[in-house]
Amino acid sequence: MAEKKLNDLFLDTLKDIYFAERQVLKDLPKMAKAAKSAELKKAFLTHRDQTEQHVERLREVFELIGRRAQAKTC
Repeated sequence: MAEKKLNDLFLDTLKDIYFAERQVLKDLPKMAKAAKSAELKKAFLTHRDQTEQHVERLREVFELIGRRAQAKTC
């Protein structure tokens, strides 16, 4: 029973993180476009590239546990 609850908590947390990372990925290009300084724009674009890697890793985790990558609004 405790194991099921722990698995459910893990899956819910994974879905929350997946949602957040995808949301950030969607918003970073907008923030880069609005940035006034070239340095800030570059930072947003670098962060976008890193976030793309995070999303891919999360998809791999979902695959490893035999679940479909699914976001849960948090």
